Amino acid sequence: MPRYAQLVIGPAGSGKSTYCSTMVQHAESMNRSVQVINLDPAAEHFDYPVMADIRELIQVDDVMEDDSLRFGPNGGLVFCMEYFANNFDWLEETLGHVDDDYILFDCPGQIELYTHLPVMKQLVDKLQQWEFRVCGIFLVDSQFMVESFKFISGVMAALSAMISLEIPQVNIMTKMDLLSPKAKKEIEKYLDPDMYLMMDDNSDSIRSKKFKKLTQAICGLIDDYSMVRFLPFDRTDEEGINIVLQHIDFSIQYGEDLEVKEPKELDEEELNYDDIFQCKLDS
Repeated sequence: MPRYAQLVIGPAGSGKSTYCSTMVQHAESMNRSVQVINLDPAAEHFDYPVMADIRELIQVDDVMEDDSLRFGPNGGLVFCMEYFANNFDWLEETLGHVDDDYILFDCPGQIELYTHLPVMKQLVDKLQQWEFRVCGIFLVDSQFMVESFKFISGVMAALSAMISLEIPQVNIMTKMDLLSPKAKKEIEKYLDPDMYLMMDDNSDSIRSKKFKKLTQAICGLIDDYSMVRFLPFDRTDEEGINIVLQHIDFSIQYGEDLEVKEPKELDEEELNYDDIFQCKLDS
C-alpha cells in the first residue's frame, strides 16, 4: 500500500510549525493517525510530538561553532540540509516500512531550498522511491499578501517551488485569524486572482515605464501558467481546516486504496428499530 506525505514548505515565519500542530490536532479529532517529522535543524521548540527530529542527526548550532567550517546561520542551515541529503538512510530507518503512513515534514524556512537548491527535490525523489505520495504545502503569511506587489512576489515564490519540486502543490494563506475584518474582505481577491485586473488597479502607482513593463510581463507569466491559487487557513475554523485537508488528500489520492471496513455489529439492545424503519421510508 502507498504511504502519504505533506512537505510543509514556505518562507520563514509563514506558520509551518503552527500548521503542523493544527493538522495533528484536527486529525486526532477525526481519529486519523498523522505523524510529524521535523526537518528544521535550527528549530528551537514545537508544541506537537515528533516521530523524528533532524537535530538528532545534525544541528545548526554545532555547524556554526565548528572552527573549520566558519558558517553563519544561513550557510550553516544549507550545510545541514546537504549533510541530511547525504544521509537519507537515517530517514529511511526512522520511517520504517509501516503501511498507510501519513506524515507531515516540517521543513526549514530558507526559500532557496525550494527554488534552486537540489536538496528538497532529492528528498522528494527518495520519498517517491519509498512509495510515498507527496504533496507540497506552500505557506505564505496572509498579513504579507495584502498588497499587490508583495502578493506577486509570493506567487512567484510558490510557482518557483512548484516547478522545482515537480509534485502536486497546495498553496495556503496562513494566519487568517489574525487579520482584521477589513483585511479579510480585502484579501478575498487574492485567493483566486485576476493578475491583469490587479495590474490595472495599481498602474497609477507605477511611475517607471520599465518597471511597469516588467510587472506586466511577470503578471502575464503567472496568468499563463494559471497554476497558483490560494486556500485560506484559519486555525480556529474547523470547517476551513477540513476543506484544506480535503484538497490535500485529493491531490495525493489518500483513502483510495484503504480496505473497506466491516460495519460495526450492534447488540440487540442498541438497535433502535423506529429509526431504522424511518430511514428506509425516507430512502
